[in-house]
Amino acid sequence: MSYQHKYVDGTKVHFPLGKVVCIGRNYAEHAKELDNPVPTEPLLFIKPGSCVVGIEGGFSIPQDRGSVHYEAEIVVLIGKPLSKNPSREEVLDAISGFAPGLDLTLRDVQSKLKEKGLPWEIAKSFDGAAVIAPFVSADAYPDLTDIAIRLTINGEVRQDGKSSHMLNPIVPMIQHMASQFSLQAGDLIMTGTPAGVGPFTVGDEIVLELTGHSRFESDVRG
Repeated sequence: MSYQHKYVDGTKVHFPLGKVVCIGRNYAEHAKELDNPVPTEPLLFIKPGSCVVGIEGGFSIPQDRGSVHYEAEIVVLIGKPLSKNPSREEVLDAISGFAPGLDLTLRDVQSKLKEKGLPWEIAKSFDGAAVIAPFVSADAYPDLTDIAIRLTINGEVRQDGKSSHMLNPIVPMIQHMASQFSLQAGDLIMTGTPAGVGPFTVGDEIVLELTGHSRFESDVRG
């Protein structure tokens, strides 16, 4: 795979990169800004592990497929298997770390597919569609309702959210995911994006952070 799990302090973790399980419209204000209804149950989709790239050193976006939107998200690293109906304690024990990440979306492609009632995986699962930073150990977050994600582009804060604003909090979200399909060590959970999404432009300089715990500077390339 194109990405190796590691922590902010440089420590490596020794399980392979798995699938990326995502939840859509997990912040009410984000659903509103895209004129989408708020789901009555978690809206799940999966990105393949092959779409994951690191944030350090810059990352590339497609140039020939229309608008590429950023969606900054809190990412959870699963360190132990979870199968159907895990308890809260089992979920907490399985969480290995947290990182800031970007769920990239080919918005024009997605819109056309949605208009036709077709699946939109190709808008979410292209190579490089999940940009992931190094992880902070789960021990750094005793309160999972107090994790903050922020994205700054060219000196302007574009997204600024907290896990306390999620419609589906982290532990119940992962419990629901595991009830639908098993989670394995090395799987990543992308927990949804707050309001403020928009298009990237080649040359954008970004800062992506879990506020107070990790901060990464990067740039958008073609």
